[in-house]
Amino acid sequence: MGTEVRDVKRANNGKVIGTHNGTFHCDEALAVFLLRQTNTYQDSNVRRSRDPKILDTCDIVVDVGGVYDESLQRFDHHQREFNGVFGHGFVTKLSSAGLVYKHFGKEIIANRLKKSQDDPVIETLWLKMYKEFIEGIDGIDNGVLQYADGALPRYRVKTDLSSRVSWLNPAWNEKVDSNGVDELFEKASTLTGSEFTNRLDYYANAWLPARDIVHSAFSERKNVHASSRIILFTQFAPWKEHLYEIEREAGIAEDEKPFYIIYPDETASNWRIQAVSVSPDSFENRLSLPEKWRGLRDEALSKESGIPGCIFIHSSGFIGGNATKEGALTMATRSLEMQGKAS
Repeated sequence: MGTEVRDVKRANNGKVIGTHNGTFHCDEALAVFLLRQTNTYQDSNVRRSRDPKILDTCDIVVDVGGVYDESLQRFDHHQREFNGVFGHGFVTKLSSAGLVYKHFGKEIIANRLKKSQDDPVIETLWLKMYKEFIEGIDGIDNGVLQYADGALPRYRVKTDLSSRVSWLNPAWNEKVDSNGVDELFEKASTLTGSEFTNRLDYYANAWLPARDIVHSAFSERKNVHASSRIILFTQFAPWKEHLYEIEREAGIAEDEKPFYIIYPDETASNWRIQAVSVSPDSFENRLSLPEKWRGLRDEALSKESGIPGCIFIHSSGFIGGNATKEGALTMATRSLEMQGKAS
């Protein structure tokens, strides 16, 4: 199959994307999908071969050919000297998916959102999609250990996107002709593409609006309490990831970081007070709710705290509830005062 050429035909703009034939992988399946979302390679045919003469007839080549050169539209990552990374703090070696995304990702996102590439949200989403979606594919394809210390994982995960693409290949003892393999490759490309676009749509339409809400509330925290230690959301939004990133970007000192978040619960019928953890993955809080309140509910809690409308405080002190916004704010303020953090 080394010199065999397979053309995957579709209605096209005359451009041809080249990649290798034979067993396919997640990275080139996604790379092909991504290229088909660009203005230049929209609806292009795919030519699958390892023959250099055949590849030279293609307009762009990914994951084969031993060359990485944007000016030549060659995007392979298998050559010995290749150590390309995405940059922007990311150090995972790129696969063909990462290479295509690095060079074409902003255009792809802008096309999807019908925005200019100069819109600042494009840069934000470009970095976010690499971190949350593309980098894992790069790491798996290049055999980059997920655990830097070499420790063995406690369990195996074989339901990731790369594994699901792998399962689309014919079994070693299954008789499938070249046309059949090409059809399976198209399924793989569609699979990777649908997950990419679904994730992008989520980040554009849900993740970014939540970030705006968190950023606005963070900016107004001094108006909630002079200590800047309480943040108030007037509507529910996922806030954890955004809060830590906003703090980091703003260079907030430790003695100014918020202790408590006040927000309406998802039913908007009650209010929550939640302690901010010391880090996104930690169960340790910057300032837990008072120990004497923990585990109490309803009237017992209201009596102990002297605050009407209390609903509960978790036994660990990380979250509580009140029937009203004013009640939740009073719980936060009273907690700061009881623990000497009100100023």
